Amino acid sequence: MNWIVLNSEEQLAEIINKSHNKPQVIFKHSIRCSISSMVKSRLEKSKAPDSIDFHYLDLINYRSLSNKIAEDLNVYHESPQVIFIKDGECIYDESHMSIRMEDITELVA
Repeated sequence: MNWIVLNSEEQLAEIINKSHNKPQVIFKHSIRCSISSMVKSRLEKSKAPDSIDFHYLDLINYRSLSNKIAEDLNVYHESPQVIFIKDGECIYDESHMSIRMEDITELVA
């Protein structure tokens, strides 16, 4: 898994713009949460499709950015959370143990 670290509102705008050409995924991770760590590890052990860019947000250190994501993409904030963005919109989001690479992969199949 090649995470692209997300740490600015400018990057978020770029991600949303890029989603018109290539699907983008944001993984919101709490470094203080064991469930979040387990989900992150499970994602990293899975085969990630090359057709998606995967972004990692440390929401403890970038909580205001996490709130901006929720606002801009019209999703309820959760942690851990995966947000799939295509054509400038969130078309799928999931949280906690329901986050699975297989479900993400199916979105581009």
